[in-house]
Amino acid sequence: MKFKILLALIFVNLMQAQKFYFPKTAVTDSLILEKQMPALAVQVISNLQTVKYKPKNDADFSDTLFRLQMVAKEYKKSIATLAEHRNQFADHNMAGYKSLGYEVYSMAKLTEEAKKTSFSKALQAAFNAKYESLDEHLLPRVGLAVNGDVNNFRKLLKKALNKQKGKDSINYPSALALCKAYLNYKTYSSIHPQIMQLLKVKDNEKFITETKNLKTNNGNTLTITIIRKKENKSPLPVILTSNIYAGEIDHFFGKRAAVYNYVGAVVNTRGKRNSNDENNPFEHESQDLYEVIDWVSKQPWSNGKVGMIGGSYVGFSQWAAVKNLHPALKTIVPQVSVGIGIDYPAQNNVFMSYMLQWIQYVTNNKYTDEADFSNAAKWDSINTAWYKSGKAFRALDTISGKPSKIFQRWLDHPSYDQYWQKMVPYKEEFAHINIPILTTTGYYDDDQIGALYYYKEHLKYNKNAEHYLVIGPYNHGGAQSFGFTYVGGKPIDPVARISIDDLAFSWFDYILKNGKKPEILKDKVNFQVMNTNTWKHVPNLDGMHTSTLKFYLKDRKTSPSVFSKPESIEFTKQVVDFKSRDEKDIYYKLSKTDSAKVNNLIHFESETFDKDIIISGNLSGLLNVSVNKKDMDTDIYLYQVQPDGKPFLLSTHTARASYAKNNEVRQLLQPNKMEQIPIRQSIFTSKKVEKGSRLLLLVGISKNPNWQLNYGTGKDVSDETIKDAGEPMVVKWYNDSYVEIPVYKD
Repeated sequence: MKFKILLALIFVNLMQAQKFYFPKTAVTDSLILEKQMPALAVQVISNLQTVKYKPKNDADFSDTLFRLQMVAKEYKKSIATLAEHRNQFADHNMAGYKSLGYEVYSMAKLTEEAKKTSFSKALQAAFNAKYESLDEHLLPRVGLAVNGDVNNFRKLLKKALNKQKGKDSINYPSALALCKAYLNYKTYSSIHPQIMQLLKVKDNEKFITETKNLKTNNGNTLTITIIRKKENKSPLPVILTSNIYAGEIDHFFGKRAAVYNYVGAVVNTRGKRNSNDENNPFEHESQDLYEVIDWVSKQPWSNGKVGMIGGSYVGFSQWAAVKNLHPALKTIVPQVSVGIGIDYPAQNNVFMSYMLQWIQYVTNNKYTDEADFSNAAKWDSINTAWYKSGKAFRALDTISGKPSKIFQRWLDHPSYDQYWQKMVPYKEEFAHINIPILTTTGYYDDDQIGALYYYKEHLKYNKNAEHYLVIGPYNHGGAQSFGFTYVGGKPIDPVARISIDDLAFSWFDYILKNGKKPEILKDKVNFQVMNTNTWKHVPNLDGMHTSTLKFYLKDRKTSPSVFSKPESIEFTKQVVDFKSRDEKDIYYKLSKTDSAKVNNLIHFESETFDKDIIISGNLSGLLNVSVNKKDMDTDIYLYQVQPDGKPFLLSTHTARASYAKNNEVRQLLQPNKMEQIPIRQSIFTSKKVEKGSRLLLLVGISKNPNWQLNYGTGKDVSDETIKDAGEPMVVKWYNDSYVEIPVYKD
């Protein structure tokens, strides 16, 4: 009987843990809301460590906890938790800067209470104390950390509250989301704009900032911001950034160069900030930057030497600049560089839905439309609406409610043709790039293919190029700032947690000030091997591996090893119905608790490894297939299935079959005839795969709302509709197809 009572109590407690009292009057009455939120936060905290709701890692736990403690008005505890969070986040003081606004708010609330002073005075004291305590190299990030979008936070809070209309209880996920939305609005509506004014005062004490409009020879206007440290009186090398993301980040880029004792110059692209010219991303950088470099090199604060830095689009800009190399440009540090026409807006010739979201982000106004860009629910619904409609990919912008000439123009160039080629160096033009270059990217970088495309082409046409590469377990943000402790919820090795800023400016010191070469650059290619806590240094990309394993598309039920060539040729048949839009997710079970999503994918599993191996480099190989259509878009995923059954994604590959042999010329497939499709430009990785692991290879057809749908008619894929689907796509994947897996041995 006691056991039954205990079970009942546990059940009641679980039910209580999932639902909290929250009066419906709090939705419409701000005074009641203010009273209810601290109590709600306390209840959420009490459930934070339950198995069901526990965050996926320590950093996520501490990040969530300090926010809830703030809502609960436990400000002293929140500051302590935040300090712990920063220690978990990374191993250097560049980490955790985004939480600075919350820390200053908590400090101000404690001061307000202790000294019985106004919040405004307490905020000033707290901000000044925090600013003075920061490492100088962190100061440029303060503006990014405290410049919250109050209007957007207000909208998000209202949205969270509206979900509770007519309800007197709230479940855990909704309560947590409400607490976070409430905190964002409460914090930034309290500190903004005062904290921005306080920062301006501090910046004026330390920096000289000038903003000018430059007129180009063809009559266009570009806005340029120059930032220098007041204490630096003599001319210095200039670190230039070409930035389409106009806004507070311009001052970050400029101040970042200044605190490393350079002149920071940040030029906005056409149509941004003070420019009334047409904004056509990517198209004019090469032309405009030659004139900008010429101008900055001749200013009195410049010693005539110019370097460039930046990531993503800003990384692309540097490759645009060296297409027509100015003598004053002495080095570039392109980070996570967009490979225009290579990996964006199409990856291996397959256009992505994300391109429209990004176009609107940078063209909706003279700055960046952060609220629209970060509205994931909106863009998911747009992409899903297009997918379910069966309309042509060209209709995506119309479905979004905002037709785009840029979107349509990009779709007019599905090949890597002259439209894309004219924006950056092309083939032999790479041979003339004779300045030192440092490239950084990561295994989780969305633009890794682009960054490494430039690297490979440069070395292909200029074999003696002084071009160094650093690649590690970094995502798109980490490889242009600092190595986060957690990427994708998984911890990275301590040795990988480096400051990319420190590396970049050490490089500038080496090239522009005759300093020492950064210690990590022991050879041309420097890569971190995950799960070993070591870096390796080799002379070229091929050196990342010493041998390969051919993973054949074989059924292990009839063969002991997927790594041996099949004795007889067979095939696995796959049928994909492009008329269907209501597919349910399909999963392949890996263990009692873990599985992999396999929609439109066929799975092949290797035998278990009896010793550790290091997979290092990128996938290549050959797909022997026949399909009843003229084209198809293929997807490949390679997972490590760890000894505990958990999957770890190692590499991916997406490509259009008709461009697999040549991304400049479309070569349609012959229906129902054996075709050989090479695997090129997949994602690089480097990781020790432990004994007891096995590999899971997923191969199949791309069919989801995030990418174009290739119905296989041979027409321009952007114009195909569901009416072109016809009979289902039938693919025969022959078992002598293989994915070549790179392996590294010391």
